[in-house]
This record gives sequence, C-alpha cells and structure tokens, in this order.
Amino acid sequence: MCGRYVAATPVDKLAEQFLVEEVKVADHEASFNVAPSDEVLAVGVGREGARQLGSFRWGLVPSWAKDPAVGNRMINLRAETVSEKPSFRRTLARRRCLLPADGFYEWKAMGKGRKKQPFFVRARDGSVLAIAGLWEVWKPRGEEDAEWLRTCTVITTEPNAVVGPIHDRMPVLLPPAVWDTWLDQSNQDADALAKLLVPAPDDLLEAYPVGFDVSNVRNNGDHLVTPLEGHVS
Repeated sequence: MCGRYVAATPVDKLAEQFLVEEVKVADHEASFNVAPSDEVLAVGVGREGARQLGSFRWGLVPSWAKDPAVGNRMINLRAETVSEKPSFRRTLARRRCLLPADGFYEWKAMGKGRKKQPFFVRARDGSVLAIAGLWEVWKPRGEEDAEWLRTCTVITTEPNAVVGPIHDRMPVLLPPAVWDTWLDQSNQDADALAKLLVPAPDDLLEAYPVGFDVSNVRNNGDHLVTPLEGHVS
C-alpha cells in the first residue's frame, strides 16, 4: 500500500513540470508526512479541457456512498480492483488524476517483536513522481445546498525490484510520456488504461531507511527523509 508520502515541491514548480494551465489552489504548505484524510494536490483536467492543479481529500468517497467515512478505507485501490470491478472501472474511465510526490514511505517487517522499519523511496534523479490516482465528488443525498466533497485515491500495483524487499505493494508511478493519455477525458477505454498500471522501472527509484519519527502523523519536517546513520542516500 501507500499510506504516506512527501509533497514539498512549490506549486509554481509543479505547475511548470505538469504543464498546468489553471492553478486552483492559492498556496501549498510543504509536507514531509502526507497522511490519509489530508488535503493533497492533484493534477487533472477541468470541464473545459484545461489541465488543472487542485486540492482533494485523500481517501476516495464514491458518488454512491451513503457515508463519507468510507473514504478512510479507500486511501489505496489495487490496480486489479479498478480494472475488474464495474463501479471502479467507471471511475477509471472517467475520473483520473496525477498526485505529485517527492517520494513515498513504505514499512518493512523486521520480524516478530520488532518495529517495522520505515523506508523512503524516491526518484534517483530527484525529480517529482506522478502517482496514478482516481478522484470523485460526493455530497449527502437530499442536501442539494451542501458543498461537494472532492476526494482521491492512490492506485497501487505489485512492487518492482527496489520496493519488493520492503513491501508487497507500491503506488503506480506514471512516466511523463503517458500523462497526456492518462489525463485525456475523451479516453474512456478502461482496458487500455489498465495496461498503464504497472510497476515502475527498477532504475527509476532508490530506497533507504529513515527514522521512526515518520510513523507518527503529527511529525513533519525534512528531517523525516534523512537517512539513518550509516546509510547513504
């Protein structure tokens, strides 16, 4: 799964990298410990076809949900699920986004009685990663005056050779070459889109252990990505 990540790149740089035409957020505070239910930045396409950078709550609340609390269980969706289950295939076909991340955390099981060791995973060249995501809008039934709740989720897949020794899942990381295809609203071919949901190339990423502070969502700051003593990033 992907339960924490880093989003520290300034909005203006994200807009430039992702060729955003409309920035829908006034500002963005850098976070080195983005957690479920946080407001996160996502790149998508608006009704007029312009690429936008906006804000969503992390934890998908489907339009058919009766209670928004379901989002607490939908921070991740498996690539296999979104391509096979009819309700999520519709979302895959119509509501896709990219979640910019400077890297993500995974926890490695260290054996009985020992704490899981957090690892930070990032691009070898330091570039911003584009996590494949889905988004939805929701409001309580019968409350037409209520504001729309905008939510999103991270799509996960099998791990590559870098993440595999740490965890059995990893977020889908889409390369720039397929961003246009992923964000194209006219493309509703769920089967073709599902073929993009594969592990990242092994040479894209590097991973190293970090301190246990990241395990507490209340902790933040760039010290969270500092390698443990004796490990070189």
